Order: sequence, then structure tokens, then C-alpha cells
Amino acid sequence: MTLSEPQLSTAYQVVIVDDHPLFRAALISAVCAACPTGEFFEADSVATLFDTLERQPRVDLLLLDLNLPGAHGFSALAYLRGAYPELPVVIVSALDDPTTVQQAMAFGAQGFLSKSANADSICASVRAVLRGDIVTPAGYRGSGGMGLPDHAALEVAERLAQLTPQQFRVFSKLCSGRLNKQIAYELQITEATVKAHMTAIMRKLGAANRTQTALLAARLTLNPDEIKAQPEEPD
Repeated sequence: MTLSEPQLSTAYQVVIVDDHPLFRAALISAVCAACPTGEFFEADSVATLFDTLERQPRVDLLLLDLNLPGAHGFSALAYLRGAYPELPVVIVSALDDPTTVQQAMAFGAQGFLSKSANADSICASVRAVLRGDIVTPAGYRGSGGMGLPDHAALEVAERLAQLTPQQFRVFSKLCSGRLNKQIAYELQITEATVKAHMTAIMRKLGAANRTQTALLAARLTLNPDEIKAQPEEPD
């Protein structure tokens, strides 16, 4: 840390979301150098992320692993932009090619950190985001219009942002190929409630069935194959 970039004295609340404990610890260490009086919360999945945000409504910064299980590409980012429009979200990923960075910014990230960045770089980026700046990896120059999501993908992201937290949980389980009864068991709700959420999700996304919903979700992933084939469900 240099004298020209002082520590942030405000007691910021920061959520670190990554499924690897060692990398979460490394991120916390790097971010703590920027705001040593901050309060840090950890999450290792989309489910624990939502639980944390519901318990801590005044979070100042969210660092989100792009390949987090259950996030399904940029779906979690799109949802967060609608549910928490004032919360700065910084994507953290080992995939730091210009196209991925440009897509993350188009879907609403305020910054993008490469997992290969050193602690000093992460510290400086965090300070910049908390000042309201946009941050991208060193050397990033964009990839031109070729790297931008198409209009259909941006429309899906906008519709996804209209889901409630529980609807997004159900949507994430659907993308993983779960049956309604499996979703009900995992979320500890009734199957009838799952069906009601499914109806609302399909209405908000403009989908006619589960398969169409999954195809729409695939527009926001880096690898469409991660969206599982949809099982047939009885009426």
C-alpha cells in the first residue's frame, strides 16, 4: 500500500462469495488491506449468499465468483442487479478474457477482478469501487462489439431481475435439472409451492414451459451445456 492510496476508514460491510475456502480467505486478506475496519461475511453458494443478504441488508460491496455453483453464468449477477440495484457487485474469475469481462460489465457488474491479480491490485480495485469507480483487469481494452451480449440475452437478464429471491432459488434448481419434488425437498417447501413459483418464473421470463425456461437461461451462461435437460413433470 502506498501513501498516495490511504486505507478506507469507513466500516464497510463486504460479502465475499466463492466456493473455495482458501481463495475466500485470500480475498478477505486483500480487501482488509483496503478497509481494515470493515466487516466481512462469507458465502460459498448462491443459497448462502441470499441468506447473508437477507440478514445483512446494508452491505456495501459484493465480490462474486463467476463460476459459483448455482449461479449459472451471469444469471445470479442479473438477479442481483434487480434485487439490489444500489449494491456494487464485482465479478471475480479466473476467466478474464476480454469477452468475458465485457459481458460481465454489460450485465451490470461494477468491476471485474482476475483471480490471478496480486493482493495490491485487488486492494486498489476495492478502494476504487468503493469510491464509485468502474474497475477492470490490468491491460483490459475491451473486445469491441463482438464481445457484447446480444439483445435477447440482455432482455433475459432484465426479466430475470424481476424474480423474487425464492423464485431465483427455484430457477437455479430448475437449471440444475431438478424435479419439482427434489426442489421442494432441497428448499424445504411444498411441491405445490414449487409449482406456483414455476408458474411465476415462466410468466416473468416469457417462457411456455420448463424447457423454454432452461433455453433462456442458457443465454446467460458461459457454457450452455451447464444447463441440464429438463425432466418431464406431471400436470
